[in-house]
Amino acid sequence: MAHQKFFAYAVPLFLFFIALEYLYTKRKGKNYFQFAETVANLNVGIAERLLDVFTIIPFYYFFNYIYTHYALFHFKIGPWAYLALFLLTDFVWYWYHRLAHEVNVFWAVHIVHHQSDDFNYTVSARITVFQSVVRCLFWAALPLMGFPPHIIATFLLIHGIYPFFTHTQTIGKLGWLEYIIVTPSHHRVHHSSNPEYLDKNYGDMLILWDKLFGTYTAEKEAPAYGLTKPLNSHSFLWQHFHYILELTLAFRSVEGIKAKIAILLGKPDTIDPRYRLYLEKRLLNIRPSVPTTNGMRVYISIQTAASMLLLFSLIYWIDSLSFVQTFLLSAFIIVSLINSGAILEQRTWILYLEYVRMLILLTATWLYFPNIFTATSILLLVITLIYFFRPIKKKYFELIYQTALG
Repeated sequence: MAHQKFFAYAVPLFLFFIALEYLYTKRKGKNYFQFAETVANLNVGIAERLLDVFTIIPFYYFFNYIYTHYALFHFKIGPWAYLALFLLTDFVWYWYHRLAHEVNVFWAVHIVHHQSDDFNYTVSARITVFQSVVRCLFWAALPLMGFPPHIIATFLLIHGIYPFFTHTQTIGKLGWLEYIIVTPSHHRVHHSSNPEYLDKNYGDMLILWDKLFGTYTAEKEAPAYGLTKPLNSHSFLWQHFHYILELTLAFRSVEGIKAKIAILLGKPDTIDPRYRLYLEKRLLNIRPSVPTTNGMRVYISIQTAASMLLLFSLIYWIDSLSFVQTFLLSAFIIVSLINSGAILEQRTWILYLEYVRMLILLTATWLYFPNIFTATSILLLVITLIYFFRPIKKKYFELIYQTALG
């Protein structure tokens, strides 16, 4: 379908602007890109774009069902309807975004977007499919009002593209435009962890909502980016689920329906920070910061590039792929993303993920060449990989970590 082709082309287009920003900052001597942060940002974005392949059509049918069965009005499409929809779309976004910072259950899915200590175009990729689902529920108000889903989809597409360009430090203040639209300066404030900048500038395209509802502040001092309590991890899984786990612990620690609802609907700063410390000790096993080796950089760069290429291929040819092909491609990409994060943290269990990826490749090989020769070759390879697991693990760590770790 045409929209799938568009989303496929969006991948190299966004990469072009990311590369352009990177080269520009290097030329200016600015250190706006850290390797580990960039990889972590891109990994989150790859996963979200991959899962969007499977959710975008259900989202559309969800809007269409509401419009068909429950629409309060049916607006005649024209210039005034377009203007109204633009304003309402941005208005709904403002309140979704504000509540995503003020309500725990929404912050649990939005927090991923604010975890990076960098601020550049790659940070715009830090969106999860969970966040997309929550946004969809808020935007369901639009078809309920009576706007046709296909028109809503066009405006949501604009709302998906525009914020990409506000995630940058390379663009200064934009004069009189600062009074009307959300600019990079406004959004730098929003991503800042400076006390005076917290919970400010929620707008997506128009800054007027922040000025109207008292959440606006101008950029004055240099922002410090990331969470108020830095995550100190590039683990793909930890980034997605740490706050959900913290919220679960807080939820289970209180008794009574009112207290539990208060946890879910309370503000993020009401969650005891000791839950994070407990979970880090129990699950994350944070180690002293270790430098990325050349082997890690090369291998992770290759993995990330391969994931991007596979993502583009899957989106572009999704209509001609079988269910099994789509599943195997998706599984390979997701395991690769988890693997990259684990390598950045020098985890000792990453070789198991490599074996899982190998199993996916072997399964794909068997599906394409189902004969006795392929079966025998795969069986022999599997036996060899299992038998020589220890020496393979030792050599693997030497190549990637440049140490005999593990």
